[in-house]
Amino acid sequence: MTKVKICGITNKEDAFWASSLGADFIGLNFVKNSIRKVSLNNAKEIVSSIPQYSSVVCVFVNEDIKNIVKICKKLNVSYVQLHGEETPDYCNQLKLECSFLKIIKVFKIKPEQDLQQQEINDYVLDLYNKIKSYLNYVDYLLFDTYIENEMGGTGKTFSWSVVKQIKGMMNEDGNYINFFIAGGLTPENVDEVVKFLEPWGIDVASGVERLPRRKDFEKMKSFIRKVKSV
Repeated sequence: MTKVKICGITNKEDAFWASSLGADFIGLNFVKNSIRKVSLNNAKEIVSSIPQYSSVVCVFVNEDIKNIVKICKKLNVSYVQLHGEETPDYCNQLKLECSFLKIIKVFKIKPEQDLQQQEINDYVLDLYNKIKSYLNYVDYLLFDTYIENEMGGTGKTFSWSVVKQIKGMMNEDGNYINFFIAGGLTPENVDEVVKFLEPWGIDVASGVERLPRRKDFEKMKSFIRKVKSV
């Protein structure tokens, strides 16, 4: 069954309800200047409110490795999501510093309208070659939408067909790795992407919000039910 990650949680009430509704992962954002950023003290309160059947993922962008390790150890969290330009060497170093961490590495894909048909094959091949360089150092991939100067949570979808091709190439080469899909997902369209890509996990932030720092109970419930029923 497809996993669900509710990201950008900023308070313990939303965390509790997301977990109680069936979210497998709760995402806490430590990205500077993000509207969904949480402090360490805030994160401690949130983690303490989550039932044991949900795992916490700490989200970082180009963060100092020692700071990542410090935060994860203080929160007793074993999943990190790297949403920036972190290199394979960076991921390897993070694993060496903290072997228990499971790394989710984000790759951003252009919206369909930004890709010309003649350049798609080259774009997919370049992306696949980039992904291959990370496979020895990360545990999961996450595909999100590329919007210039935006780190995530844009509410915009990308070209799902690119991931379909990447998935096929990984299978052909024996390089398959579990992946999440993010980017513009809502209760209205999430069943489409689950059927089309059969991802290991689905990641949502703005698609289940009523305000930028507050989730919507009914949207979360509908979203999780849609994913789990496909």
